[in-house]
Amino acid sequence: MWIPTEHEKYGVVLASFRGTVQHGLPLEIGDTVQLLEKCEGWYRGFVHKNPNAKGIFPCTYIHLKNAHIKNKGQFETVIPTEDSVITEMTSTLRDWGAMWKRLYVKNDGDLFHRLWHVMNEILDLRRQVLVGHLTNDRMKDVKQHITARLDWGNEQLSLDLVPRREFSMVDPDEISVTELFKLMEHRHRKKETPVPASTHHLFVHMKSLMSSNLGEELEVFFHIYDGRENRPLSERFFVRLNKNGVPKSPEKTERQCTLFVDLGSSDLRKDVYIVVHIMRIGRMGAGEKKNLCSIQYRRPFGCAVISIADLLTADSKDDHLLKVYACTTESEWYQIHENIIRKVNSRYNLSGSNTGLAVSLQLLHGDIEQLRREYMVLFTRGVSITKKLGFSDIIMPGEMRNDLYMTLEKGEFEKGGKSVARNVEITVYVLDIEGQVMKSYVAAGSGEPGGDVYHSFVLYHNNSPRWAEQIKLPIPVDMFRGSHVRFEFRHCSTKDKGEKKLFGYSFVHLMQEDGRTLPDGTHELIIHKCEENANLQDSSCYLKLPFSKANLPGNNQAVKGTKECFWITSFLCSTKLTQNGDMLDLLKWRAHPERINDSLLKLKEIDGSEIVKFLQDTLDTLFGILDESSQRYGLKVFDCLVHIINLLQDSKFHHFKPVMDTYIESHFAGALSYRDLIKVLKWYVDRIIDAEHQDHIQQVLNATEYIFKYIIQSRRLFALATGGQSEEEFRCCVHELFMSIRFFLSQENKITSPITQTQAVFLRTFPAVYGELLKIFTVREVAGFVRETLGSLPATARAECPLEAVKLHCIAKTVESQLYTNTESRCILLPVVLRLLQAHMQEQRDLVMCARILTSMLSLVRKYDSTATEPVVSEEVDLIVDSLLVVLMRTILEITNRPQAAGTNMRLQFQDITGEFVACLLALLRQMSDKHYQQLLQAFTSKDDLRDFLLQIFTVFRILIRPEMFLKDWTVMRLVTNNVIITTVLYLSDALRKNFLNDKFDYKVWDSYFYLSVIFINQPCLQLESFSPSKKKRVLEKYGDMRVMMGCEIFSMWQNLGEHKLNFIPAMIGPFLEVTLVPQPDLRNVMIPIFHDMMDWEQRRSGNFKQVEAKLIDKLDGLMSEGKGDETYRELFNSILLKKIERETWRESGVSLIATVTRLMERLLDYRDCVKLGEVDGKKIGCTVSLLNFYKTELNKEEMYIRYIHKLYELHLKAQNYTEASYTLLLYDELLEWSERPLREFLNYPMQSEWQRKEYLHLTIVQNFDRGKCWENGIILCRELADQYESYYDYRNLSKMRMMEASLYEKIMDQQRLEPEFFRVGFYGKKFPFFLRNKEFVCRGHDYERLEAFQQRMLNEFPHAIAMQHVNQPDQTIYQAEAQYLQIYAVSPIPESQDVLQRDGVADNIKSFYKVNHIWRFRYDRPFHKGTKDKENEFKSLWVERTSLTLVQSLPGISRWFEVEKRELVEVSPLENAIEVIENKNLQLRMLIAQCQSRQMQNINPLTMCLNGVIDAAVNGGLARYQEAFFVKDYIVNHPEDGEKIGRLRELMFEQAHILEYGLAVHEKFVPQDMRPLHKKLVDQFHVMKSSLGIQEFPAYVRASPVHFTNGSPRSSCRNSVPNIISPDGARVVARRSPLTYPAVNRYSSSSLSSQASNEVSNITGQSESSDEVFNMQPSPSTSSLSSNHSASPNVTSSAPSSTRGSPQLQDKHKHSRENSCLSSRERPVSAIYPNPLDPAQRATPHQTGDTTLPRSDPNLSAPDKGSSAKTIRSQSPVPTSRSPQKSSLPPFTPSPTECQSAGLVSNSPVLSGSYSSGISSMSRCSVSEASGTEATTGDHPAHQGPTMPNSVSSGSDELIRRENKTPPPYSVYERTNPRRPVPLPHSLSIPPSVDPPALPPKPHQQRTSSMKLVPASDPRRADGVPHVPRPRPLPRKVSQL
Repeated sequence: MWIPTEHEKYGVVLASFRGTVQHGLPLEIGDTVQLLEKCEGWYRGFVHKNPNAKGIFPCTYIHLKNAHIKNKGQFETVIPTEDSVITEMTSTLRDWGAMWKRLYVKNDGDLFHRLWHVMNEILDLRRQVLVGHLTNDRMKDVKQHITARLDWGNEQLSLDLVPRREFSMVDPDEISVTELFKLMEHRHRKKETPVPASTHHLFVHMKSLMSSNLGEELEVFFHIYDGRENRPLSERFFVRLNKNGVPKSPEKTERQCTLFVDLGSSDLRKDVYIVVHIMRIGRMGAGEKKNLCSIQYRRPFGCAVISIADLLTADSKDDHLLKVYACTTESEWYQIHENIIRKVNSRYNLSGSNTGLAVSLQLLHGDIEQLRREYMVLFTRGVSITKKLGFSDIIMPGEMRNDLYMTLEKGEFEKGGKSVARNVEITVYVLDIEGQVMKSYVAAGSGEPGGDVYHSFVLYHNNSPRWAEQIKLPIPVDMFRGSHVRFEFRHCSTKDKGEKKLFGYSFVHLMQEDGRTLPDGTHELIIHKCEENANLQDSSCYLKLPFSKANLPGNNQAVKGTKECFWITSFLCSTKLTQNGDMLDLLKWRAHPERINDSLLKLKEIDGSEIVKFLQDTLDTLFGILDESSQRYGLKVFDCLVHIINLLQDSKFHHFKPVMDTYIESHFAGALSYRDLIKVLKWYVDRIIDAEHQDHIQQVLNATEYIFKYIIQSRRLFALATGGQSEEEFRCCVHELFMSIRFFLSQENKITSPITQTQAVFLRTFPAVYGELLKIFTVREVAGFVRETLGSLPATARAECPLEAVKLHCIAKTVESQLYTNTESRCILLPVVLRLLQAHMQEQRDLVMCARILTSMLSLVRKYDSTATEPVVSEEVDLIVDSLLVVLMRTILEITNRPQAAGTNMRLQFQDITGEFVACLLALLRQMSDKHYQQLLQAFTSKDDLRDFLLQIFTVFRILIRPEMFLKDWTVMRLVTNNVIITTVLYLSDALRKNFLNDKFDYKVWDSYFYLSVIFINQPCLQLESFSPSKKKRVLEKYGDMRVMMGCEIFSMWQNLGEHKLNFIPAMIGPFLEVTLVPQPDLRNVMIPIFHDMMDWEQRRSGNFKQVEAKLIDKLDGLMSEGKGDETYRELFNSILLKKIERETWRESGVSLIATVTRLMERLLDYRDCVKLGEVDGKKIGCTVSLLNFYKTELNKEEMYIRYIHKLYELHLKAQNYTEASYTLLLYDELLEWSERPLREFLNYPMQSEWQRKEYLHLTIVQNFDRGKCWENGIILCRELADQYESYYDYRNLSKMRMMEASLYEKIMDQQRLEPEFFRVGFYGKKFPFFLRNKEFVCRGHDYERLEAFQQRMLNEFPHAIAMQHVNQPDQTIYQAEAQYLQIYAVSPIPESQDVLQRDGVADNIKSFYKVNHIWRFRYDRPFHKGTKDKENEFKSLWVERTSLTLVQSLPGISRWFEVEKRELVEVSPLENAIEVIENKNLQLRMLIAQCQSRQMQNINPLTMCLNGVIDAAVNGGLARYQEAFFVKDYIVNHPEDGEKIGRLRELMFEQAHILEYGLAVHEKFVPQDMRPLHKKLVDQFHVMKSSLGIQEFPAYVRASPVHFTNGSPRSSCRNSVPNIISPDGARVVARRSPLTYPAVNRYSSSSLSSQASNEVSNITGQSESSDEVFNMQPSPSTSSLSSNHSASPNVTSSAPSSTRGSPQLQDKHKHSRENSCLSSRERPVSAIYPNPLDPAQRATPHQTGDTTLPRSDPNLSAPDKGSSAKTIRSQSPVPTSRSPQKSSLPPFTPSPTECQSAGLVSNSPVLSGSYSSGISSMSRCSVSEASGTEATTGDHPAHQGPTMPNSVSSGSDELIRRENKTPPPYSVYERTNPRRPVPLPHSLSIPPSVDPPALPPKPHQQRTSSMKLVPASDPRRADGVPHVPRPRPLPRKVSQL
C-alpha cells in the first residue's frame, strides 16, 4: 500500500534507472527527486527537472537528504536544508553541464576547456565543504573561492549576475529593492572596475651572470634609484655568486629572490630605475698573475640599469638580460649608474660583448597581506623582504622598525710618505656601551644575514676615494644608548705579502646625551692616526676624543687643520627613536616647566611622523598639562589637541585614528577635562561671527568629532568617579553649546563669506557627533538636538551656494547614522530630512546625493508584517509617499530624458543615479498597501491632477522596462521591477475604470495604459521559453507568469471600454498582435479574441473591417521577420477567430480576412525559416518570390512588394544569378515613369526625381544582364535609355549608350554562352513549406549542371526528402504523407521564337539565346507499346506519351524555377511519330547541307556522318520499316482516318530521298580525297535505298522545282506544308499566376536522329555511327535509339534533354575542352532519372551544328504554321501604360559585366520582368488586352492593332481564349512601352518578316514570295484566318516583350 512520505521528501539519484517496470520513472545519476509516496522498497515521485512526469523507482537508488517543506500538502515545495553555497553550486553546475556540451558542438574549444577546468575545480571544493573538516577560516576561503569561480563561469556563459551577501545568495523578497540594487551594483563594480592598488612591490629573482672572463666570486647589489632626485629609494638586496656566475646557495631561494616592498604610485615612473652593482672578490688587478698572496679584496666589476617603466605593462614575470657596464676610470665608480642613466658614454663601456646579467622581474600590486594570499607559493618557498628607505606613503600603527642606514661617502687621505697613492679599505664595527663588538648588526643588504664587521671595496691608488656604499645597522632600540660605530682605515699592499696596514680610524656616537639619535645627514668625521699595530679593543681610550669636525671646540685648531677627513651620511628609520629635541622637551615637561609654553607652540612645527610615533605619550602630556594648569595653558593645549586631531585627517596618518580611539577608550584619564574643552569650544563658536580670520576656527570645528569624544569620555569618567555628580550642570553646558552653534548656523551670509565656509565645515563634522551624544543622552534628546540644529539652517536655498551641497551631505550622514536607524528618532528626524530632500529634488540639484539619501532611507523600510512596528512603518511610508512619490517620478523622467553627457564619467554617473532613483521608486511602491494607494488617489483634488499622475507613472514604468535600464545580466533586478509594476498597475487600473470611462473617457490615459501593458508583456526578461528549465522553474515559483497576468488585465480593461473601443481601432491592432505572437498558449487564448471584438466594432462603424485587415497585414510582416510567431500560432489564430465569428452576420467576409491573414502567415513563416539558413539557396529565393507575389496580387501592398523586390534582388546577386537579378529589379523599374516627379528617400535610394531613379535602375539592370550574358535583353534597355537621352539632346550619354549597345552586339557574336538544362521537380508531402507543398515546378539548371548533379543539389537542400524512382503522378497517400518526396526528371523546352530559329542566315550564337529564353512550355516524352508488340517491326505498336507543362511565368524570370500552371497529356500514334522523326531528320540534313555550301563548316565530317547514318540503315531497315508498318494494305484499310498522314509520310520520305541526292552532290564537291571511297559507298547505297523505296523518279511536285538554295545555302527555316494535327497547342490554356521561384534547369528534348550527336561521337571515338541509328526512325523524339536492341528499360522515366547548348560554334582550339565538359542530353538513355554514368551515349558534343536541337515532335516544325506560328512572336506592339511610379532603393551598382564572363560560373541572375497592368500603382488585377498578350500572331489587321502604335502585331483568337480572365504576372517580361519613338531592333533580335525563304525541294502548300510571307489560314493560332500582309521592319520591343 502506498503511504505518503513524512520525512523522506528529497533525495539524489545514486545510479541511473531505466524505468522499464510498469509506471517506472527513468532516472539519471545526479538527478534530484522529490518523494511523494513509499511502498515496500519503492518510492513514487518526480524528478525536479521534469515535475510533470511522475513514476516509481527503487529506494536503493536514492540517497536521502534533509529538506525543509513549504506549503505542505498538494502544492508543497521541498528545499534541501544544506549550505546555500552548496545548493547554488549544484544547480549552477547542472546548468553549466548542458551549456558546456553546446560549446563543444559550436567548436568553442578555448572556453570549453577553461570551463571544464573550472567545473572540476568547483567539484573538488564542493567535496571539501561537504566533508566538513575545514576550519572556519579555511571554510571562508573555500566559499569565497567557489563563489568567485561561479561568478566567472556565469559571466563567461552570459548567465545572470547573482546577488550575494558574503557568500550566500540573497532572496530579493527578504531585502528592500534599494539594498538589492546596491548588492547588484557592488558585484558589478567589483567585476568591472577593480580598485587600483596604492601600494606596489617589485619581485626580483637573480639567476646568473654570463661573462667570458669570470673566475672569481661576485657580490651583486640591487637597489631602486630615483633618477630625478639622484638618491636611492630602497635599501640594497645582496646576492653572492660563485665563480661560474650563479648563486652560491641555489637551495635557499630567499638568498636569490627578494621583494622590494611599499613602493608608492608616485614611485612607478619612467625616471625610477633598478640599479645593480657588481663586485668581484679577488686580486687587486683583474689580470694579475697568481701569487702566494691569499688575501682577497672587494673590487668594482660592473653596473647594470633598467627602468621600472619597462615593467609597468607586463602582467606576468618577465626574464631580462641586462647589459653590464664597467668604468672607464675607476674613480668614477661611485656615479657609474648616473652616467649610464644620463648616457655619458665617455665614462663607461661594456665590460664584455657577451656579458649579461639574467634576472627575472615582476611588479605586484596590493598590500603585503593580499600578496601572501595570492602568491602563497612565493612566500612558502622563501623570499627576502627589501624595505624602502623611510616609511611608506601610509604608516600603519603597530609597525615596528628601527633601522639606521649609513652610507660610506668619501675620504681624503695623505700619501703617508709613499710615492704613490694608497689603496684604502674601510672596516666597520658596531660597539655597545661597554665597548664590545655587537654581533650580526652590520648588514650589506637584505638577502644575506648580518655580520660582525663590514669591509668596503678598494679603489686602486686613490687618496680621495669615493665609495657611496650603503650599509644597514638594525640595532635594537634598547641598545642605542651608548653605542657607537668605528671605522678603521687600512692600506692594502699589492706586494707579495699583500698586507693590510692600519693607519687611522674614525668613530661616531649613535645617540646624544639628551637622548636624541644621530641626526640625519652628512657628517664629516675626524680621522685619528694610529700605529699599524695599535690596539683599539679598549674603546674608552678614544671615545673621549672628538669624532666630528662640527663638534670641535673653537680652540682646537690643530685637529681642524688636518687634511685627512672621512664623510658618512646617516638616515634613521625608527618608530621609537627621535631626533627632534622639541618633542623630547614636550615629553619631559615636568623636568622643565618653564619650557611648557615654548614646547606647546613648537608642537605644530614638529613633523607629523614624529608626533604619531609618540601619539599616546603626547596626548598624556597635553591632558596632564591641562589638568594641572588649565587656566594658564587651557587654550594652548586645546589648540595642540586640535592640531593633532587634524593631523590624523591626513591620508598618510589616517590609519592612526584607531590608535586615538583606543587611547580615548582605554588610556584617557582626564576626568575633569570636559569642562575646559566645552568652555574653549563654546568660546571659539561664540567668536565666529565677529572674527576676521576664520581659518583657525575652521580647524577647531573640523576637529569637532574627536573633541566631543574627549568631552563625552571625560564626563563618563567623571560620573563614574563621582557617582554622577554635576549631571545637570553638564547638560546645561551642552545645551548652551548647541544654542551657540544654532545661532551661528542661522546666520545668512553672502556665498563667499568666510562664515558660510565655517558653517559648511561644521556641517561636515556634525553627524559624527551623534554617536558620542547617544552615550549620555537619550535617543529622543539627541534627535531633538539634531532636528533643532538642522532646522536652524537658513531656509532660503540658492543653487549656487556651496552650503546647500554640504547641508545635503550632512543629511545623508544623518540618515546613515546609528541615530536614524532607531524608530523613535526617525519619527522626529524624518520631516526635517524630507523637507530638505524634497526641496533639492524639485529643483534638480545635487541629485547624486539625493539618490544616496533616499536609498539609505528606503533601505531601512522593511516589508512590514503583523508586528508592533507596522503602524510606525506605515506612517513613514505615508510621509515619504506624500512628500516624494510625485517628485521622485518627475526626477526619473528628467534624468532619463536628459541628453547624455559627452564625458564617460558623467554618463556613468547619470546612469548610476538613474538606477538608484529607480530602485528607490520600486522600494517605495513595494511598501505601499491598499490603504496607501487609496490615500494617494484620494489626495488628488481634480481629475486633471489624477490624469497627469497616471500618465506620469505609466511613462515612468515604460522607462523602467527599457532594456538599457539595467545591465544585461541583472535578471533578478528586472524580475523584481516587473513584479512591482504589475502590482501597481493592478491597483491603478481600478482608478482608470472609475474615473476615465463612459462620459469621462480620456483616450490619452487609456492609450498609455495599453501601450505600457504591451511592452511589459514583450520584455525579453519575461520570455520564459528562452530560459533554462531550472531558471524557468525558479521564476514561475516566485512570480508566476506575469505575462499571462498582464494579458488577463488587458482583456478585462478592453471589455470595460464598450463603444470607446473604436478609439483604439486600428491603433492597437499592431501592439495587441505583437502580444499574441508571444509563445505562451494561455496568453494567446486570452488575447486573440480581442481581434474578433475589433472586427465586430469596426463592422458596426463602417460596414467592413478593411482597417483591421490592413493593419494586421502591415504589422505581421515586421513582427514575423523579427522571429515572432510560429505554426502553432497560425493554427490557433485561425481556429479561435473562426469559432468566434460562426454566428456573426458578417461571417463570410470575416472568413475571407482570416484566410488571407493565415495564408500570409504561412508565407512569412516559410520565408523566415529559409532566411535562417546560412547560404543562399533555392528555398530562400522561392520563399521571397512567393511572398512578393502574395503582396502584389492578393494584398495589393505596393511598398511591401517593392521591399521584397529588393530583398530578392540581393539574394540573386549573392547567388550570382545576374539574369534573375535583372528581371527582379525590372519589376521596380516598370513601376516608374520617365517623369520629373520628385521621389522621397527610400531604402538605399537618395531623394531624386523619378527620371533619375529609373535611369539608375536601367543602368543597373543592363549591367546585370551583361554579367548574366543575357545581352539581347540589355540591348532593349539600352535603346530605351538612348531614346530618352536623344529626346533631351543629351548626346554625351547617348553616345555612351550607343557604344554600350554596340558592345553587347559584339558579345552576342563573339562570346560563348552555355545553354542550361531544364528539370521538372515535384514536391510532395506535408513536410514541405507551404509554397512548395504538393506542387510541381520547372527549374533552370546551372551551367554544366546535368540531371544527376541537379538531383544531388535538391537532396542536399532537402536532406530529409526521399527521391521517387518513377515519373508517374503520385497518389493521395503521397500527397498527405508526413514526409518529403522529390520527383525529378529532365524536360525539353519548347521555344516560342520559331521564326528566328528556322530562319537561314542567322548565326548559331543568336539562335542559342532563343532556344532557352522566354520559355513557357516544356515537354516530356515517354515511349510505350500499345497492344501486341510486333517483334519483327516494333514501330507498328510504339506510341509516345507526351506530357506538356505550361508555367505561370516564362524562364528565365525572377526566379530559376516557376510553378507548373497547366499539365496536358497527349498520346502520339506510331504514324505521327514517324512523320516527326523524318521531318526532323530532313531539317537537319538541310541545315548541314546549307552550312557546307556556305563554308561555315571547318570540315565536312558532320555532313558525312549524317548522310551515312541515314543511308546506311542496315540494322532495322531504315525507311523500309515505316513502309512495312504503314504502307501495307491492312493498315490503310484498318485506319482510313490516317490517309492524309500516310500521304504526308510518303511525301516526306520522297523529300528525304531528294535531299539525300542533293546532299551527296554537295558532299562530292567538298569531300577530301581520303574520304572518296566512303562517298562512293554512300552513292551506291543511296541507289539501293531508292530502289527499295520503289523510287524510279521523283514525283511531279518534287521535280517541278529543282533543288535550289538562295545564296547558295538552304534555308533552315523552310516550312512543312501539312498541318500538325497532333499539336497540343490549340488547346493550351495558360493562367499566369505569380511565380514560385526555385532553381530549375531544363533542356530541350532532342530529335531522335541527331546527326550532330553521331558526328561528335564519331569525332571523339573514331567510329562512325551505323546507319540503323538513322533509319531505325525512333518514334520518341527524346531517344537516341528505340530499336528492338536499344529499347528503353522499365526504369526509363524522363526524356533526355536536348543536345548541349554551349557556344554555338566553338573554335577548334576550344573544342577539346568543350567535348570533355559538356554532355549531350540527347546522347543519354531515354529519360532516366538515374542514368547510367558509364553510358557512352552521354559523351559531349563539341559544338552545335544547325538546328538539330528542335524537338522532333514539336508542332511548330511539322505543319505550315511553323513558318509564322503565332507563338513564335511575343507581343510586338508596345502598349502605353499609365504607371504610378514607386519609390524604391537599389543596392550599389554591380560591377562591370566583363568582370564575370567565365563559362564555368553559375548561370547568373536576379529576375527581370515588367507588369501587364497599366495601373501599376494600385496593383489591381487586370486581364490582358490583345496587344499586350504574351503570345501574338504577326499581322497588321486593324482589328488586332494596339491602341497607339500603327504597326502592331495582334494576338490570335486562340491566344485570347488562353489568356482571357487570367491575372497577368506582375513582372511580365513581355510588356514594356516606349512613349517616345520606335527604335528598330537589330537584325538578330527583330522578328523576321513572313516571307518564305527559298526552299530545298518545293514544299506542298508553300510558295516563296520575294516581298512578303503569308500565314496560312489553317494556322491553329489564327482563328480569324486573316493572312499576313507585308509589313515594315518591326517596332522595337522592350525587354518585357522578348
